[in-house]
Amino acid sequence: MPEENLYQELKDVLQDFKDFLDENVATIKPAVQALSSLIPQINELIDKLIDLLGKLKTEIENLDLSAIENLEKVSTFTEKTKDFLNASKNLLPDEADTIDEVLAVADVVSGLPSLDEVKTDILSLIDAIVTHLNSLKA
Repeated sequence: MPEENLYQELKDVLQDFKDFLDENVATIKPAVQALSSLIPQINELIDKLIDLLGKLKTEIENLDLSAIENLEKVSTFTEKTKDFLNASKNLLPDEADTIDEVLAVADVVSGLPSLDEVKTDILSLIDAIVTHLNSLKA
C-alpha cells in the first residue's frame, strides 16, 4: 500500500470533519447560539475557520498540474530527499528546524501527482463544511 500523502490526509481530515458536522450540526447549533450571547468570540472562531477554509480552497483550485511534465520524477526526487533528511536528523540535531522546513516542502511536492485524484473531493468537502459552519451562526 502506498504511503498516504498530504492531499489524501487533507481529504481524510476534511471528510471526518464533514461527517461529524453532518451528524451533529443540529445538536450543536443551539449550544453554539446560546454560547454566542455569552462568548461572542465563538462567532469569530467560526468566521476565521470559514476564512481559512476559503483560503485553502483557493490554493487547491490554483494547483493546475496538467502542463507539468515529469511530475512523477520530481515526486520520486522529493521522496528520496525525505528519506535522506529523516535519516540525517539524528546525526544533525542542530539542523532539526531546517530539516523540518525542507521536509514540509517535500511533503507538499511529493503528494502532487495524486492531487488530481482527490482535488474535486477536497473542494466539495470544503464547500459542505463551510455550509455547515454558516448554518451554526444562523
